[in-house]
Amino acid sequence: MAIAEFSVLPAVPEEQVNDIVEKAIQVVIDSGLKYEVEPNSTTVEGDLDELLDVIKRAHIVARDQGSGRVVTIIKIDDRRGGITMEEKIKKFRKEVKR
Repeated sequence: MAIAEFSVLPAVPEEQVNDIVEKAIQVVIDSGLKYEVEPNSTTVEGDLDELLDVIKRAHIVARDQGSGRVVTIIKIDDRRGGITMEEKIKKFRKEVKR
């Protein structure tokens, strides 16, 4: 099980960014993978190959919307035995309350 957090940053005028990012997020939604959309990134969980494929497709969708340049930033937590996004958040919240 892997968890990946990524941001797709199209180099377009500010008023076009949201529409392009929406299309990239739709790729994640259509993938069927578990995901969370956050203010500055999207987090997905699943098999590493699936995650990389979805992130690549989201990047390409953003690029194909007319952006001359797209920067995609990715962080991956690939843990043998895995831990879900939910378990990770629950553990963090429990530890912070101490």
